[in-house]
Amino acid sequence: MSEYRIAWMPGDSVGVDVMEAAQIVLDAIKLDAEYIHADIGWEFWCKEGDPLPERTIAILEDCTCGLFGAITSKPTDEAELELAPELKGKGLSYRSPIVRLRQHFDLYTNLRPCKAYPGSPLNYRDDIDLVIFRENTEGLYSGVEYHPLPQEVRETMKKYNPALSRFDAVPGDELAVSLRVITKNGALRIIRQAFEYARQFGYPTVTLVEKPNVLRETSGLMTREARKVARDYPDIELWETNIDAQMMWLLKNPDDYGVLVTSNMFGDILSDLSAQLVGGLGFASSGNIGDKFAVFEPTHGSAPKYAGQYKVNPIAMLLAVKLMLNWLGETDKAQSLEDAIAKVIAEGEVRTYDMGGESTTLEMAHAVVSKL
Repeated sequence: MSEYRIAWMPGDSVGVDVMEAAQIVLDAIKLDAEYIHADIGWEFWCKEGDPLPERTIAILEDCTCGLFGAITSKPTDEAELELAPELKGKGLSYRSPIVRLRQHFDLYTNLRPCKAYPGSPLNYRDDIDLVIFRENTEGLYSGVEYHPLPQEVRETMKKYNPALSRFDAVPGDELAVSLRVITKNGALRIIRQAFEYARQFGYPTVTLVEKPNVLRETSGLMTREARKVARDYPDIELWETNIDAQMMWLLKNPDDYGVLVTSNMFGDILSDLSAQLVGGLGFASSGNIGDKFAVFEPTHGSAPKYAGQYKVNPIAMLLAVKLMLNWLGETDKAQSLEDAIAKVIAEGEVRTYDMGGESTTLEMAHAVVSKL
């Protein structure tokens, strides 16, 4: 029996392409693992009305971790139009399967390394080494939303916050509300993860990125808990910044920052800007990590226009494999893979279209294998 059982979730379009590249590398590394295919993505929404079927949840619950490619997501009205005829009008509502995975398995840490590898023509600067800890299950992505806004919900909200009264003239079907939900436990555990990582890897600071001067209650709670956690790490300095200013400072002085921690939506935005500093989404990997389970993925979309062309850059996917190897405790294999990726980038002989070259997804994978 294999040491690991890994749920294999290619998903949609180029997710299939980059997962094929991942398989080439994993085979070369000789990871002692069994790969179990699991259905996820737009195809299953259209055919079954569920992009994350229950059979996939069952597979994941019986696996060590999951590896995921990419998915297609569309707005509610467009999603309804693409349902199979027999499923239309049944009240089905599309919801991102990756968000559901995060919440179902309580994968509260979204780990987003953004490291510039020398030799990449896409680096903003070559000295950037950022790691973002994004809370993964709460915030504005909690899924607590209303449209239209029910009258009883409106009245209850007004009772506790009269500020909603200024929208009294707006009919319920013209009013949409999303709630930003932050819990003390959610704030504490993501912030502590960030400090633990900083201590383990020698980062001198942790930067909390929020907006407490405007979002007084939710960002305020994050800030209070960060200050409490910081007392347990006297060797690491806590910096506090506002999300808008932080975006500016990342462009101005990216080498000032190492570990950054923030809530869900701010982390989504912050990590994409940071990814662009080191080459774009073709270099952006992420781990969705809980206490007992994890799912690893590149952060790019499914890019349907490139599906099956083996055109896209697989480095983000391969770096996701590296994160998975580290999480599994296969640190030597993880370091070997990262070193091989760095060598291919430094030599510059194999480059995908985004890097100004003509190499294919699989050619990049084989080049990495040649350096292992």
